[in-house]
This record gives sequence, C-alpha cells and structure tokens, in this order.
Amino acid sequence: MIIGKVVGSVVSTRKNENLVGNKFLIVEPLKSMRASGNNIVAIDNVGAGIGEVVLIATGSAARIGCGKEDEPIDAAIVGIVDNGTELE
Repeated sequence: MIIGKVVGSVVSTRKNENLVGNKFLIVEPLKSMRASGNNIVAIDNVGAGIGEVVLIATGSAARIGCGKEDEPIDAAIVGIVDNGTELE
C-alpha cells in the first residue's frame, strides 16, 4: 500500500469501455513512500477529493480491492486516511 495526497484529477473523454463512469485522481506519494518520485494516477473507489490523504493499492490488489478483476487498473484509491502520525 502507498499513502499519498490527492493533488488533482484526470479527465479522459476516450478510454477503455470498462472504465467509463469512473473517476481518476492524481496522487502524490508522501515523501517517505516515494520510490521514483512520480505521481500516480489512480481510480477513485471511495469518493476522495483533492487535498485528502489516501491509501492506494497497486497491481492485482487494486483490481481486486475495487471489485474490477477483469479491468485494466494498476492503482486504486481504497481508503481515506482520517489521521496518522508522521504522515508528511
């Protein structure tokens, strides 16, 4: 799992038909979680918004976590962090 902060959203008018109706957000991994320093585009499964700290599952766990096992998803927001110590 990755902890990150939602910093924006992605609008896509053309996408895989299995992804129509889903919201995509740009998440910046917290400093201690950055492997490559890059932001992540993740499907929003919990109704997160810009500025919130979220939990992200990646790979097959992302697809299973949001009940979309047969869809082309690599990262999914699966939780919103209410509070935590030393997150930033």
